[in-house]
Amino acid sequence: MLLWILRLVFFFVIIGVLFVNASSETVSREENSPSFWAVIWSGLGLAVFVFLLDVLTPKGKLSALAGVFFGLLVGMLISVALAPAVDMITASYKVDVIPEAVTAIKWMMGICICYLTISVVIRTKDDVRFVIPYVEFAKQTKGTRPLVLDTSAIVDGRIADLYQSRLFDAPLVIPRFVLNELQLIADSADKLKRNRGRRGLDILHRMQSSSLIDVEIDDSIVPEVEEVEGVDQKLVMFTKNCNGKLATTDYNLSKVCKVREVDVVNINDLASSLKVIALPGEIMEVKIIKPGEEADQGIGYLDDGTMIVVEGARNKIGRNILLSVTSSLQTSAGKMIFGKFEGLARKPDEGKGRAPNAKLAGANASRVNRR
Repeated sequence: MLLWILRLVFFFVIIGVLFVNASSETVSREENSPSFWAVIWSGLGLAVFVFLLDVLTPKGKLSALAGVFFGLLVGMLISVALAPAVDMITASYKVDVIPEAVTAIKWMMGICICYLTISVVIRTKDDVRFVIPYVEFAKQTKGTRPLVLDTSAIVDGRIADLYQSRLFDAPLVIPRFVLNELQLIADSADKLKRNRGRRGLDILHRMQSSSLIDVEIDDSIVPEVEEVEGVDQKLVMFTKNCNGKLATTDYNLSKVCKVREVDVVNINDLASSLKVIALPGEIMEVKIIKPGEEADQGIGYLDDGTMIVVEGARNKIGRNILLSVTSSLQTSAGKMIFGKFEGLARKPDEGKGRAPNAKLAGANASRVNRR
C-alpha cells in the first residue's frame, strides 16, 4: 500500500514540476522550442524509465518511515553528484538548450533518482548492509527476543508450565492467524480436534491470567506475511520479521525454520533434555480410540496429543481403561508411551474409595512397600 501511495505522489509531483518548467515564460517561447521539447521528453522519459524499473522488479519488504527519509537523503546526494553530468553532456554534444532547460532537466533527474532510492530502500531495508572498510553495521535487537507460539505449542501446554517455573522470561507473541486457526480447531466437527482446540484456548486464557507470563496477541498486518500461503509459512515469515524465536512441537516446521535460518525452540527437544517421561509401572487412564498396528494393540491419546500404545486393548475401543506404563519414547516428533492393559476404568460413582480391582490394589500396595 505504501509503495502505491509513493508511486501516486511521484506521478503528481513529476507532472507538476514538468508543467511548471515547461509553461514558464522563458522555456515556452517559440524561439526556445528545442529547450521546451528537451524538458518535456527528458522529464517524461526519466519518469517512465524509473517507474517501469520499479514496477517490474520483484516485490520486496515494506519499509518504515525512517527508510523513506534515508532513501530521500541518498537520492539527493546522488542527484547532486550527477548534476554536473548534465552540463557535461550539453557541452560535449553542443545541445542547443537554454540554462533554464538544463536546470529543469536536473530537477527531473533528481526527482526520479529520489523516487528510485526510496523504492529500493523500502523493499530491501532488512537486507541492505552499509559496508565501510572492515566495519559492517547490522541490525541489532534491544532487549529479550520474543517467543512466537504456534498452535501445536499452545495445545501442548508445557510452555505455560515452563513460564510458571520462570525458566523463560521472554514475552510471548501469538499472531492473530494462529488464534484464528486455534478457533477453527475448537469448532471442528471431529471430537478429538475439538477437544484439542478447546484445551489450547483454555491454556491461552490461563497464560493471559498469569502475572508471570507476558502474553501479546499481535494484530498487526505485515504485507510480506500476508502474501504467503499457509499458517506455517506465515509463522516463519512473522518470526523472521519480528526477529524472534518460534516455539513449536511440529517436527517438520522445526526443520523448515532451520533451513530458513529462523531460530526455533522445539518443546519436544526441550522435554527430552529435561527427561520428562512417564515412569515404568505408573498407572494411567486413557480412552482407546482405534486399533494399533500389531495384533491386540489399542491406541489412545492424552489431552496434549501424546499417543499411547496399549497391549491387550484392541477389543476395548471406545472405553476408558487403566494401563501400566512399560516404556516411553521421546523424540523431536513427539512422545509415545507404551503400556499394558490392567483393567477397565470405573466411573466416578462406582466403588468410591476402592481400587479399580483387586489386582491393581495389590500391585499398588506392593510398589508402596518396596519404596
